[in-house]
Amino acid sequence: MNARTFKEVRRTYGFDEVAIAPGAITINPELADIDFNLDGMTFSAPVMASAMDAIVSPESAVEFDRHGGLAVLNLEGVQTKYDDPEEVLAEIVASPQEEVTKTFQRVYSAPIKEDLVGERVRQIKQSGAKCAVSVTPANTKRLAPLAVDAGADVLVVQSTVTTARHKSRSIRGLRLPELLEMVNVPVIVGNCATYDVALEIMETGIHGVLVGIGPGAACTTREVTGMGVPQVTSTLDCAAAREEYYRRSGRYVPIVTDGGIRTGGDLCKSFAAGADAVMIGTPFAQTTEAPGQGCNWGMASPDPILPRGTRVNVGMRGSIKQVLYGPSSKSDGTLNLLGALKTCLGYVGAFNIREFHQKAELIFAPSIKTEGKFYQLGMN
Repeated sequence: MNARTFKEVRRTYGFDEVAIAPGAITINPELADIDFNLDGMTFSAPVMASAMDAIVSPESAVEFDRHGGLAVLNLEGVQTKYDDPEEVLAEIVASPQEEVTKTFQRVYSAPIKEDLVGERVRQIKQSGAKCAVSVTPANTKRLAPLAVDAGADVLVVQSTVTTARHKSRSIRGLRLPELLEMVNVPVIVGNCATYDVALEIMETGIHGVLVGIGPGAACTTREVTGMGVPQVTSTLDCAAAREEYYRRSGRYVPIVTDGGIRTGGDLCKSFAAGADAVMIGTPFAQTTEAPGQGCNWGMASPDPILPRGTRVNVGMRGSIKQVLYGPSSKSDGTLNLLGALKTCLGYVGAFNIREFHQKAELIFAPSIKTEGKFYQLGMN
């Protein structure tokens, strides 16, 4: 370390700073297999919808399943606090911007009704869809068994920052190996952003890791706390942990890049950096099926002490099907995300996601979005 420097600052990369170099061999996009495998379950769309009240309801989760993806229902939001969540959602959407944080804090202060946990899961399962649910570590022991008993297929344990060695004043915190014995379903844990933490989480026996701290459009964690690592670097580091864990154990634990993905280009760069799937929020908040009615908000927005999110008006751009598969009436990359992914695999000559991990070369390219785009950017 430089004697004149207290700390070295590591260079990290976000989506807008890198590009994917084309391969030496190309294939037709329809030959590319983009399936996502999670502990024996296969999804034709390697995409998860974020566990946010503005994005996932039982109805939108069923629709998402129809198109091959996995939507995650938040068990600590309005769906389990209110018998009629639509009325509460409408109140949030109608709240003046200067009052919305107070509205969040009042609405979300209501207690969770445990009977609604099973009811919401059954709503999804009765349609034949796979059901994924999200809980925070503090409520996992109480809510996870209720959801699993009702038929939940996947459990997501999610907080802003997750480690395998969280310390608190409680006598017994959440121990992941004990949780795995308690629930006989795949468990995805997040969020993390570094090699060491991802590796330690994998060593507990969990089935998937969420990667990303603070990049979401409705999240203000980075502004409020200064915490976060740009998504390309986060994914690269956690993918390296996955490969090391696989080398040691022979067990493959998929990583899911969560947050900051707006376009097909962002999605493709996530997979090139090593993601097995992605979790997306705002693009699905913009769908006609989203319960947020053209708005999105972070689930840390209601925190009574340190709110770390806000409501953003994102508008509507199309259906879930259009976001995933098109057809697209826009040229900005926000629709037909999976068509973009298959095309990118074709450019690199990769027949599947694992082959894409190996073949895709990421290059530092800070001018990638502006080079030659004089007229597109309105610089005349």
